[in-house]
Amino acid sequence: MCIQMMGIDHTRASIDVRSVFSFTKANISKAMETWKEIPGLLGCVMIATCNRMELWASVQEDTQIDLFDLVCREKEADPQQYRKYAVSRSGKDAVQHLFELSCGLKSKILGEDQIITQVKDALAFAREQYAADNVLEVLFRMAVTAGKKVKTEVVLSEKNSSAIHRAVEVLKQEGCTFAGKKCMVIGNGEMGKLSATLLAEEGADVTVTVRQYRSGVVDIPRGCKRIDYGERMSLLPACDYVVSATASPNYTLKEEQVREVFCGKSLVMIDLAVPRDIEMTVGDLPGITLYDIDYFDGGHQSEQMKDNIAKAREILEDQMKEFFAWYEGRDIVEMAQKVKTAAVEDFHLRTQKQLRQLEHIGEMDLEDQEELLQKFREYIESAAGKVVNKMLFGLRARVSEKTFRECVEALEEIYEE
Repeated sequence: MCIQMMGIDHTRASIDVRSVFSFTKANISKAMETWKEIPGLLGCVMIATCNRMELWASVQEDTQIDLFDLVCREKEADPQQYRKYAVSRSGKDAVQHLFELSCGLKSKILGEDQIITQVKDALAFAREQYAADNVLEVLFRMAVTAGKKVKTEVVLSEKNSSAIHRAVEVLKQEGCTFAGKKCMVIGNGEMGKLSATLLAEEGADVTVTVRQYRSGVVDIPRGCKRIDYGERMSLLPACDYVVSATASPNYTLKEEQVREVFCGKSLVMIDLAVPRDIEMTVGDLPGITLYDIDYFDGGHQSEQMKDNIAKAREILEDQMKEFFAWYEGRDIVEMAQKVKTAAVEDFHLRTQKQLRQLEHIGEMDLEDQEELLQKFREYIESAAGKVVNKMLFGLRARVSEKTFRECVEALEEIYEE
């Protein structure tokens, strides 16, 4: 069995390329129904975020599966056109990547808080689709545990880390202010709520759009207003900032729509979605400055942060050793369980006759009972000894004298503890 992954992320691909390979939950579910039928593919998990798409698989040894081709088929994309943006890893390299990813070392914003949840949710969704096998289950669970351990013991970010936190931080460094400004947040998912909450904390007057069919059940962050998504264009001319963060496959703001209502005053638009929410040419309109998620990069690392990263990698190394100990010994565990089951059955077969005699012990007088129990105890000891002897001398006949001696010495040490 082999662990493999293929990914396209922010380190090699622009938003437009990542948009080609963006997956919704519905897309993933449909794809997994196909992938599960591929001979030799034992399990799969997909991580799909704004900054990356990764397909993970456990594959039978000697089975050749091109994960990139599988994804391209689902997206009807030309593999030759996009292969240069993809990275494939297997074995230890893949495991190390996932562990580093889970604690934020691979994130566009170092140490971001959302990635652990995204990795955990990816496994949970694959489990719901009956797509994750035991190897990927253990790998992803241990990677999440490692990520939490790093988060607890090492500081990888000086404050809350997310795309909107970084966006606000960078814009403030460039002279933007938010207090008293009118902001519209398009989208009320996780990133939309986070954006609205942060802008409100900065003192902005925040309005959140809500789809009409959901308007009766959606919670709006404290201190924010709400309007129906269909009314967003009427509010836009009064805004100083617009943040769009949806999972929609379509534009939330098109150039033609904005041009019709925009009055030409200064307006900052922040597009945190992949694929894009705001048509790129909107940024060409006079008075509008459009930022996408790639604009807000992590930047320079201090010497202290480099030391913290080194400490994080030391923690991950220990956690990975635990995973490989399990991975390399999982066949031994299965074999040991078979031996245990066979030995128990052997013991039961040897004691069945004596156990049947005990069924009538209540009909005996006390002296006969005591005599029968004594014989039963002696027989149990004898039966147990025969089972152990069968294993020991059977082992001796099948391995070298040196190996057999090492095994017996190890057992002797165990029972001396």
